[in-house]
Amino acid sequence: MNWGNRTVRPRGSGVTGGGSLLPMADVIRMASHAHHYLAVFDKHTNQALYLGRTKRLASVGQRIVLHARDRGCTKPGCTVPGYGAQVHHTNGWAKNGQTNIDEVVFACGGDNRLAEEGWTVTVGPDGVQWIPPPAIDVGQARLNYLHHPERLLVTPDG
Repeated sequence: MNWGNRTVRPRGSGVTGGGSLLPMADVIRMASHAHHYLAVFDKHTNQALYLGRTKRLASVGQRIVLHARDRGCTKPGCTVPGYGAQVHHTNGWAKNGQTNIDEVVFACGGDNRLAEEGWTVTVGPDGVQWIPPPAIDVGQARLNYLHHPERLLVTPDG
């Protein structure tokens, strides 16, 4: 890119919804031709992100927010990117679950079915937690940082 007489070389990389790592120059070039979506997590009013029991399947708007929030399967250790994930109701649809953005998460097909095996999935301030049934709980990780490596960085103030 060239601003005035200065040439700027973008540094860094971006991650696609499919989990591919791209050089920042490619991300900027592709973004200039893309349809843009703004992910707003509070005080949203225009997009129906809370569907309750009216629909079982997530809306396009909900999937866009899940791509921004979860980025991929939320089960710890799972590498499936958002494009390969299903939308999982934290309280199963058959158990009166709601299709609300704060009650759905990304999960791959195999992990989505774990809920029927006694796993509990919750959405909290630290992210999506997967809690195993007591019989197999050995203190394993509850959060998947694979799709959010920036959460592992140490900040200057802490």
